[in-house]
Amino acid sequence: MVDIRPVFYVIGRILIVLAVLMLVPAAIDAYAGQRNGRSFLESALFTALIGAFVSLSTRNATSQPMNLRQAYLLTTGIWTMVPLFGALPFWIGAPGLAFADAYFEAVSGITTTGATVIGGLDDLPVGMNLWRAMLNWLGGLGIAFIAMIFLPLMRVGGMQFFRTEGFDTFGKVLPRAADIARQLALVYVGLTIAAILAYSLIGMTILDAIMNGAATIATGGFSPSDQSFAKYSGAGEYVGTVFMLLGSLPYILYVHLINGSAQPLWRDSQVRAYLRWLAIGVGLVTVWRVYSTDMELEPAFRESLFNLTSIMSSTGFSSGSFPHWGGFMLIVAFVLGTIGACSGSSAAGLSVFRMQIAFAALRQHIFRIGNPNTVNLVKYDGRRVENEVLNALIMFICGYIVLLGTMIVAMDLLGVDTVSAVFAVWTSLGNVGFGFGPLVERTGTFIDFPRGALSIMTLAMLLGRLGLLTILVLVLPSFWRR
Repeated sequence: MVDIRPVFYVIGRILIVLAVLMLVPAAIDAYAGQRNGRSFLESALFTALIGAFVSLSTRNATSQPMNLRQAYLLTTGIWTMVPLFGALPFWIGAPGLAFADAYFEAVSGITTTGATVIGGLDDLPVGMNLWRAMLNWLGGLGIAFIAMIFLPLMRVGGMQFFRTEGFDTFGKVLPRAADIARQLALVYVGLTIAAILAYSLIGMTILDAIMNGAATIATGGFSPSDQSFAKYSGAGEYVGTVFMLLGSLPYILYVHLINGSAQPLWRDSQVRAYLRWLAIGVGLVTVWRVYSTDMELEPAFRESLFNLTSIMSSTGFSSGSFPHWGGFMLIVAFVLGTIGACSGSSAAGLSVFRMQIAFAALRQHIFRIGNPNTVNLVKYDGRRVENEVLNALIMFICGYIVLLGTMIVAMDLLGVDTVSAVFAVWTSLGNVGFGFGPLVERTGTFIDFPRGALSIMTLAMLLGRLGLLTILVLVLPSFWRR
């Protein structure tokens, strides 16, 4: 059996930190004279008590380093249990959601999806909008760390290709993880501060700049306004695009950069493909809008650039009338959102890396059909891709497609129209945050979806965020028997 005590010890400590962080929006709402600050205090007290109880009752199980199975449990446990407590302010205070809806909102924040069931964001207490941005930011930081350290070790979805020298076993990772975590935190905080300053310079209030900056770098998409970035059209869209791109690049490249090596950032095959595919999508949609609507070139380009970058980076901000641009745009958006951005960042989707490997494997297979006696290895950026990586990647992509189809059918059975169901599962599994379809049009949120459909979306957000297999492996009896 797996010893779960070390897992719960870490989760307990995280809950204590979460409780302390709740005091920030509590103080802001109290300073603004809003009663909602009390809901944060109550939530913080309950979270701290549970966290203290869990950590104290399991502190005697920390003498041994975690093994790989415990790492699976920890990654899943953090992203399922922390939102339970992160949802408390949404439930106890404004906007007073039902707990299932509050959990959906918290999961959306922690997984940096950006889908919401809250309307009237402009009228929410400031502390509540800040809490949403904090969930985004904390989730993005945690995801970046897991993507750099844990997923390569857990061999999820072909990510073992990114194992760094010296990371051969889980027991060896901890010393280096501490160093990388410090550098990652420095990069993440630095990018966030830069985004906040840039947003302030274009006219955002300091609180709006903080909330949008945190959500942008986390590729989270929780805006403090129902208008999202339409409120800051023009310069805001260009600045937002830049920082969404920066937040969706592999963080290990920034670690190299602060250590004095800029070449990996310029030469990385994944980064080049990401920018190239995005540019193609933006170019196609821009041309299509100019010729189909007689729209001026600059606004057509600017809105296409911002919205498609938001979708491919899995951020979830929106600007203008993007959901109503028509079928061609929906096709491009669906493809880019399914691909997603770079592995090793807070972005989600299948990832550019996996698609590059899949295309390389397809080319190799086609070449072998015509040249059966020729040895042609699958390579990525000059490195051979081992069969272990290929098998994991194929399993991941197939699992992604099967889950996408299964969840769409389940939503249809619950009474959701096909268009809304397709894009709801797409946006949840890819942690995109964008909503399309009749059920989204009224409010621009997912509040009109049946409760069962929201539950499916919640599960999809968690599966998409943690790489499918990280959660699915836990249902195998063999996992618990070994």
